[in-house]
Amino acid sequence: MPIGDRQRAVLNLDAMHKARDEIRTWPGYAPTPLVSLKGLAKEAKVASITYKDEAHRFSLNSFKALGGAYAVLQLLKSHLPEEVSSSDLMAGRYKDIVSGLTVCCATDGNHGRSVAWGAQQFGARCVIYLHATVSQGREDAITRFGAEVRRVDGNYDDSVRQAARDAEANGWFVVSDTSYPGYMKVPRDVMQGYTIMIDEAVQQLPEPPTHCFVQGGVGGLAAAALSQLWEAYGPDRPRVVVVEPDRAACLYASVRAGSPTAVEGELDTLMAGLACGEVSLLAWEVLDEGVDDFMTVSDDSAVEAMRLLANGAAGDAPLVAGESAVAGLVGLLIARQQPELSAALGLDEASRVLVIGSEGATDEAVYRELVGRGSAEVENEALEHA
Repeated sequence: MPIGDRQRAVLNLDAMHKARDEIRTWPGYAPTPLVSLKGLAKEAKVASITYKDEAHRFSLNSFKALGGAYAVLQLLKSHLPEEVSSSDLMAGRYKDIVSGLTVCCATDGNHGRSVAWGAQQFGARCVIYLHATVSQGREDAITRFGAEVRRVDGNYDDSVRQAARDAEANGWFVVSDTSYPGYMKVPRDVMQGYTIMIDEAVQQLPEPPTHCFVQGGVGGLAAAALSQLWEAYGPDRPRVVVVEPDRAACLYASVRAGSPTAVEGELDTLMAGLACGEVSLLAWEVLDEGVDDFMTVSDDSAVEAMRLLANGAAGDAPLVAGESAVAGLVGLLIARQQPELSAALGLDEASRVLVIGSEGATDEAVYRELVGRGSAEVENEALEHA
C-alpha cells in the first residue's frame, strides 16, 4: 500500500528536502559510504547485502549527528527574530540571543553527543543527562563539545524524565529523540534529520532492496528508514524488519500489545544506543501500520557480528561497527540460519538486503575490549585489503 496521511503527518518529503538542504551546507558534510558485503551475502545465500556505514558521520561516528544537531538548529531558529541560516549562527551573528539559551537532553551516548556538538556549533549552552550505565568514554566524548554532564540513577527512561523536570524548572529547552504527550515537534525534527541518511542510501543503491533490517531503540531510526523507503519506492518498498536487543525490546512488546508499551527494568543490554524501554509516540505513528516484522537478538550475537565485520566477513574488507550498529545485520544472519524464520520473512537467494550500520566505535575502550583491537587497527587492515 502507499504511504498514508498518518505517516506523512510525522515525516514527509518536503520536510526531508528542507533538512537535507540545510545539512548539506554544514562543514564536513558528505554522504556516508554504502558498502557491498559480497562475501557475506554469498555465505548468507542472498543476492546482496549493502551496509550503510555511519562510522564517520561528521566527527561523531554515528548517524545521530544528522538528528540532534538539526533539531538544535531548528529550535534555536524559532527563538530568533528572523529566518537565519546555520552559517549565520556558526559565524556568531546572533550570539547575544543564542548564548542565553540552554538545550538539554538525556542520552545513551550518541544522541547527546549530537546535541552537544550542535549546541557548540550554533552557540548555545548545553546540559546532557546520562544514566548510571553509560560508559565514561561516552561521557568524555560529550564533554569534548563543551556540554555539562549530569549523572542520573536508574535507566535511560529515568534520565529522560529528569531532563524534562530540570528543563521545566530552569527554562531550558529539551532536544529529545523520543516523543511523549505534549512533546512532539523537536523529536519530529530529529527523525527528519535521520531520513537524509536513507535518502543517501536510495541514491547509492544500484537497484531497489527487497528488505531493510534496521535497529529499534525508541523507534526514531526505524521510523525514518521506513518513511523514506516508503516515499522512495511507494507500494513496492522493501520489507522492513525492526531488530531490538532482547533485554530492551519495547517495540516488540508494543506490537504484541497493539499499542505503545513500556518495558521495565535495568535494560542492561550491551547495545547501549538501543537500551530504551519506552516507545517514541511519534515513531509509533509511522511504525504501527508500516513495519512488516519485529525481531529480538542477544548481546552475544551482536559481539559476534562486530568481530565478524572487523575480521573481514567472508573475504570482505574489514569494517568498524559499534555495538548498536549490528542489530539489523544480526537479525538477517540469524534468519538465514533458520529456514522457517527465513521463509516467514520472505528471504531467499534473490533477496537484496539493506542494513544500517548506525555507528562506528563510539567508545574506543569498549570497542577494543569486545573486538580485541582498536578501531584504527581495523581501519588500517581495511586499507591493506583494498
